[in-house]
Amino acid sequence: MGTVAPFTTYAGFISDNDRWTRFVHRPGDVVISTPPKCGTTWTQMLCALMVFDGPEFPDKLDAISPWLDVNTRSEREVFATYERQSHRRFIKTHTPLDGLPMRDDVHYVVVGRDPRDVFESWQNHRANVDRELQDQRIRNACAADGRPVPEMPAELVAPTTPVERFHAFVDAEPTTDVDVTLANVLHHLGTGWQRRAEPNVELFHFLDYQRDLVAEMQRLAQFCQFDISPERLRELAPAASLASMRGRSAELVPEVAVSDYWNDTDRFFRSGAKGEWREHFSAHDLAHYDQRAHALAPSDLVRWVHDESHDASRAAEGPRA
Repeated sequence: MGTVAPFTTYAGFISDNDRWTRFVHRPGDVVISTPPKCGTTWTQMLCALMVFDGPEFPDKLDAISPWLDVNTRSEREVFATYERQSHRRFIKTHTPLDGLPMRDDVHYVVVGRDPRDVFESWQNHRANVDRELQDQRIRNACAADGRPVPEMPAELVAPTTPVERFHAFVDAEPTTDVDVTLANVLHHLGTGWQRRAEPNVELFHFLDYQRDLVAEMQRLAQFCQFDISPERLRELAPAASLASMRGRSAELVPEVAVSDYWNDTDRFFRSGAKGEWREHFSAHDLAHYDQRAHALAPSDLVRWVHDESHDASRAAEGPRA
């Protein structure tokens, strides 16, 4: 039997982890817990390729692996989707590990990325979302569940320049909603970092996916106990390249299974490279960022997140329990 410990509440307009108190796990479930823009969909794709032993899936990726605690879908709909599945389930969430009912019979995958690259990707993401349609989805899902609509965050004067937005990202205090800020990204990854020695928690890094996708697929397969050979993984890896996924964006992008609120699904899989932020921010901006990152997280986590070892997968390994 799995064990369940008390967990932290993360509730806001976009998601509510209270659903996890009612979700019925199965031994062997894989929970993909990432901050937004850290490789969530990429990791779902890797799991899908291994679960279905090929690039042909029975439905759109988001219909197979919906974000469990997102408010744009009713609890009834999401739970029914997972309940119907007879294959190994891989479950998406943007809730940190301290907000999940951790069980010893479930595999937890945490994926990290340089927060400065997260910031760049998030700017593209926000500009690509039809916010009115997204908000309507939340109202509809709440009505279907018979629950009140979560309170929308108070409107603030939005930063207008990239530098202003970057400083807002760096300086924001932690929140309980899915806000993409430096504090939230480091806190989320910190919950995985603290548990990295536990046998059912594994850390991956976005840049390792880019550097050697086959090796990372092998590590993921071994961790999740997927019965698939290294030779087969090498055959499957090209289907998980960013270029290949971009070509299938209508099947793979989040939310397209129920309500496509994207302005352009192809734009979801952007090709931003590591360090793109260097073109936009001054040495002063980056020094401020560095100071804030070290104030928010321990130095070993900061080094891993920023890939300072140039071997994130090795740095993520801790002594196994």
